[in-house]
Amino acid sequence: MIPRYSRPEMVKIWDPQTRFRIWFEIEAHACDALAEIGVIPKESAKAIWERAGNVTFDVDRIDEIERVTKHDVIAFLTHLAEFIGEDSRFVHQGMTSSDVLDTCLAVQMKRAADILIADVDALLAALKTRAFEHKMTPCIGRSHGIHAEPVTFGLKMAQAHAEFSRCRQRLVNAREEIATCAISGAVGTFANIDPRVEEHVAEKMGLQAEPVSTQVIPRDRHAMFFATLGVVASSVERLATEIRHLQRTEVLEAEEFFSAGQKGSSAMPHKRNPVLTENLTGLARLVRGMALPAMENVALWHERDISHSSVERMIGPDATVTLDFALARLTGVIEKLIVYPENMQKNLDRLGGLVHSQRVLLALTQKGVSREDAYAFVQRNAMPVWRGEGDFLTLLKADKDVSAKLSDAELEELFDLGYHLKQVDTIFRRVFGTA
Repeated sequence: MIPRYSRPEMVKIWDPQTRFRIWFEIEAHACDALAEIGVIPKESAKAIWERAGNVTFDVDRIDEIERVTKHDVIAFLTHLAEFIGEDSRFVHQGMTSSDVLDTCLAVQMKRAADILIADVDALLAALKTRAFEHKMTPCIGRSHGIHAEPVTFGLKMAQAHAEFSRCRQRLVNAREEIATCAISGAVGTFANIDPRVEEHVAEKMGLQAEPVSTQVIPRDRHAMFFATLGVVASSVERLATEIRHLQRTEVLEAEEFFSAGQKGSSAMPHKRNPVLTENLTGLARLVRGMALPAMENVALWHERDISHSSVERMIGPDATVTLDFALARLTGVIEKLIVYPENMQKNLDRLGGLVHSQRVLLALTQKGVSREDAYAFVQRNAMPVWRGEGDFLTLLKADKDVSAKLSDAELEELFDLGYHLKQVDTIFRRVFGTA
């Protein structure tokens, strides 16, 4: 995590003070459950909350202890005992370090998912607004980067809305899958701790009890979580790439907002570069790159090892903080995106009507011409237009094979732009439930 690409709310989830607070709550809730089933005195469980429930943990002190113990959980428990005193002997009864670490990570990832879901909601709202704003703003659709047939800019935004709606559902599913608690002791057999303790802690921490934890929560859950973040990041990149293309000088159908005083280049004062969407492309690569080590963490030795630990200490904060920032940045780009309908129309007209070629092809087949011959008739008139040698409609009218089947009036009707937009309402109803 670096401040340049971080937002405070997500960063706070991964702050050491937050982590130690979650560790304490796990331990204290476990003590409550142990007291309820008669393993430790109820007065001791109460004292643990009273003496440490509102303290600010000394991170430097914990680090100091860890330099000696070489064990982070023991360092924390030692520091905790400094607040609690004699009753601290009941803390961590029958538990192992992974009970604390894995349950804490689940809480952090669940909270991170909540923020990411809210981020997507904000993005969806922005996309919906722009979609309806430009629902019938015609522009050229492209395949292979080449002019194809007309679409609308609103449809581009609607497509992105549908995609991020799927992203939202994936995040909801990932949030549910990752939100499990393990308080099962060494190698996960509950030999030294009652399963009722795990159930109690899970309920208090807003989690589900892990069915079988082997000492660690199975890492296929984490792999799915980070893979989901990678998919969301890929959707961010797809939309960012679309905007980058639309901002190219030769296209200029839309561009990022350029604020007063902003500079595009240290050398060329005229430049207005798509720096935000280029940045989003890079951030997406980083988030995606963190999915693979999460998948490699699935294969741990026997009941546990800690080869996953160093990976998760890095990708947990980095992936969620980076994606949070990227989603917020993309929302801002969409909200402030400058759209140029007049340039869209110019680009639509740029190929002299070639975008209507399929309509002519189909019309000829409806008049009894074979598809192969119809294709040849249309293509031989289209190719000169590509070379700048005439107007498509004019050439078609002069073609004896075409004019033998289609009158001038019929050909002119085939060049109606509105024909391509007649199902926009249908698509909008599918995406938004209303047109």
